Amino acid sequence: MTHLDTLVVGAGFAGIGMGIRLKRRGTRSFAILERAGQVGGTWRDNCYPGVACDIPSHLYSYSFRPNPNWSQFYSPGGEIWEYLSTSAIEEGLLEHLRVGVDVQSMDWDEAAALWRLTTSRGAFTCRTLILACGRLSEPRIPPVPGIDDFRGEAFHSARWTPVVNLDGKRVAVVGSGASAVQLVPRLAERAAQLVVLQRSAPYVIPRDDRAYSPAERALLARDPAELSSLRTRLFWKAEEAFAQRVRDPASISAARDRARVHLESQVKHAATRAALTPSYEIGCKRVLISSEYYPTFALPHVVLEPSALAALDGDTVVTQSGARHRIDVVIFATGFHTTQQPYARAVTGRAGERLSEHWSGGMTAHASTVVSGFPNLFVINGPNAGLSHNSAIYMIETQIDYVLGALAYQAGAGNPVLAVTRAAEEAYSRLVDELSADAVWTTGGCESWYIDPRNGRQTLLWPDFAHTFRSVNGEFSPLDFEPASPPAVTVPR
Repeated sequence: MTHLDTLVVGAGFAGIGMGIRLKRRGTRSFAILERAGQVGGTWRDNCYPGVACDIPSHLYSYSFRPNPNWSQFYSPGGEIWEYLSTSAIEEGLLEHLRVGVDVQSMDWDEAAALWRLTTSRGAFTCRTLILACGRLSEPRIPPVPGIDDFRGEAFHSARWTPVVNLDGKRVAVVGSGASAVQLVPRLAERAAQLVVLQRSAPYVIPRDDRAYSPAERALLARDPAELSSLRTRLFWKAEEAFAQRVRDPASISAARDRARVHLESQVKHAATRAALTPSYEIGCKRVLISSEYYPTFALPHVVLEPSALAALDGDTVVTQSGARHRIDVVIFATGFHTTQQPYARAVTGRAGERLSEHWSGGMTAHASTVVSGFPNLFVINGPNAGLSHNSAIYMIETQIDYVLGALAYQAGAGNPVLAVTRAAEEAYSRLVDELSADAVWTTGGCESWYIDPRNGRQTLLWPDFAHTFRSVNGEFSPLDFEPASPPAVTVPR
């Protein structure tokens, strides 16, 4: 049995960021538990050809660890993974990291006022539990008849298998989302035949990427003020895009026109262009950026199949339209379990309530971070903490500030148990619903991973500007919690 004041589950951007801030404030009694063998989260798992960020590099990094040496305006995935790995080493987190630890259960002990964790590497207890598991950690492969008997190779893009030889093979990509638009052009360079199964066409805008010159990187390295200014400019430029999500006619029209012109300029074949034209409002789903995706469909060995996957029959992909394609390799670019987080089944709070049960009607949390009935528990990158127009790292840092504020309050108040009230959580959920009511995600005529299919609630995105998330949730307030009571004095066993 290992006891620590604080345990962080997950070593992606949220977990490493939380660890850095804990370390810098002088916290010694904490550990970061990671089921994989290395840190990195999404950027460790997604190593498919072409993987890259679609948020500017200098915005998609910690404000407290600026990196003047990003090679591109939009970072390649491997470079982001290296940034996270280097951050963990240079910030002294290795002594706090426990990799290869699969957390199997997390149970609140009311009498002892602590969390008990069962893992593949033994038992842990802690006063404070921080879930930094992310929303894009569990790949989703739809149930497909015949998949178990498929004669070729089949895997998810987030579980890339580099040992599979794609050269000269017949390859099918299932999906047309953010991973697919990066992957498809690279696959077209290697496959003898490439079939892209598109259930619904995405909006795609140009990827105005470029390399940073040595002179630019040198300037940013020697002038921290210029580096900070660049980040600020990029942030407010990204904030401008939020108007497209709240039914501002002029902003939506301009965004739609930009996507339309991009499509028309890159796809000359009328039938292909029609198949690639979305049937819903822009912003309802994630808007993608690529300058290579559309031209791929002009290649003679690339087929756009505007139909969902229906079945796998031996070595053949069968679509819902009835089309059949003989295939050697199927790659699922079908997203992740987002609205129903798998880790929630392993968390049990007061009165034996599982977090998955608490979230059975859709994920909820006060300040997007704390959940009623689950004392001393904080969820980073959880309910309504995402964005569709700006950097997720900004949101993560806001939540980290909230958690640190809560820990500081506890330390100054004799370490009371922190239990947010159900009323506070419900009031916050009503605010989210009100802000989402007229937004394009709920009114734009599409099905997206932002919406919980069980009740139609928008449970993933903060439905306002990023800076308002910080103004609403950037500081901890004990007024939202049950009256403070000191924890029981119990020796962990």
